[in-house]
Order: sequence, then C-alpha cells, then structure tokens
Amino acid sequence: MKRLEKIKTKILRISIGVVYLIFGFIKFIPNMSPAEDLATNTINLLTLGILPSNLGLLTLAVGETLIGLFLILNWKPKIVIYVAITHIIFTFSPLFLLPEEIFGKGELIFTLAGQYIFKNIIILSALLSLKIDLDIKLKKNTIDISPDKLISIQNQQKQF
Repeated sequence: MKRLEKIKTKILRISIGVVYLIFGFIKFIPNMSPAEDLATNTINLLTLGILPSNLGLLTLAVGETLIGLFLILNWKPKIVIYVAITHIIFTFSPLFLLPEEIFGKGELIFTLAGQYIFKNIIILSALLSLKIDLDIKLKKNTIDISPDKLISIQNQQKQF
C-alpha cells in the first residue's frame, strides 16, 4: 500500500474508532445518549425481551466502546472490522422493527432518531473501505503457490 493510502486508512480507522468510542461511552451515562430509548427498544425486540433493558444498553455501551478502542489501537483489525460491520448493520433494524420511531407520521420524513440511524450508512461505507484495504494488504502478504510450483520446489529439494 502506498504511503498516502496508508495515511488515508489510518485516518479513516481512527476517526471511526473515535465515533464508536464517544457514542459507546455516552451510553454508560443514563439519559445522555439521544439514541438510548431507541437502542433499548430495539434490543428488547431483538432479544425477545429476554435481556433486561439496562443490561442490553450496558452491553451495547461496552461493545461500542471496545470497538472504538480497538479501532484506534489497530488491535486485531480484521476481527474488529467484521464485528463493527455486523454491529452497524444491526443499527438499521429499527427501520423495520420500529418504523414509527424512524419515520414518525410522514412516510418518508425521518425523525431525529431516523436521521441518527441513517447517518450510519456513512460509517458502514467507511468500514467496508477499511475491510477492502485490509483484504488487499493481507492478499499481498500471502504467498500464492500453485500446485505445479509446489511440486517443482519439492523436486528441487529432493535433488539436494
């Protein structure tokens, strides 16, 4: 990867990490997150009410905060990016589970909660970009040996 591409990837990774860190951290403070009710209601629906609301929100806060820290620190990036992509996809579930909270009374007019969710398409796109960059980097770092090449190497070793 070229130098500027590395810088771009680092900026993107850290900026997404900061967003996750902030949005995760504010969920630890009661009534601080504007998405607290929406998150609690969505988690309640997704877990069929099995997970208590306060535990669901705490789990979400911990998860988002860890994703943020791990992205900033570039710790296990492949795993963290997959987890973040999975998480961000789930953030769109209120569009289907709680449409009245997303669209309000208008059919295509977003409420503030709807706008809050819809902006996640930018984060999803950035995460997919990071995944693609990481896949390219990992592909360059792996040795691609065809079966014929492997047999040739083995035959050379037998001669010695």
